Amino acid sequence: MTSLLARRLLQLIPTIVLLSLIIFSLQHLLPGDPALVLAGESPDEATLAAIRAQYHLDQPLLVQYLYWVKGVLTGDLGQSMRHNRPVLELILLKLPVTLQLAVMGIVLALVFGITGGVISALRQNTPVDYATNVVSLAGISLPNFWLGIMLIMFFSVVLG
Repeated sequence: MTSLLARRLLQLIPTIVLLSLIIFSLQHLLPGDPALVLAGESPDEATLAAIRAQYHLDQPLLVQYLYWVKGVLTGDLGQSMRHNRPVLELILLKLPVTLQLAVMGIVLALVFGITGGVISALRQNTPVDYATNVVSLAGISLPNFWLGIMLIMFFSVVLG
């Protein structure tokens, strides 16, 4: 058991490194120059150079990656370019609502899942059992984004 856990933890290291490389690369594949976005309209070269130096955009990609990894490991996720606030602060601001939504989703899934399972077990091979199975399979099979849109339309448009 301990060797399995140790192997899994060792497999975790290259996975995290590869994932961090993918995330960093995706950030750099975005079109446009981040310094131009931050500088606003008609920036001068001194402003652009200062922004590039501040965010290490004037360094090679490997050096930028190392700065980025150091920031992530120390909890510094950088500044939001849209809100001009620390990203970690923005995440922590939205975290309570996200956790509430996740907990409510888990509670609803447990309530409906256990209820459906009990009903299906008590009424085996009856139309109620088949209907419960169909509803369960539909709930698993339907894409979440589509189901969410349909529920929004039902509750807001149909029910008002």
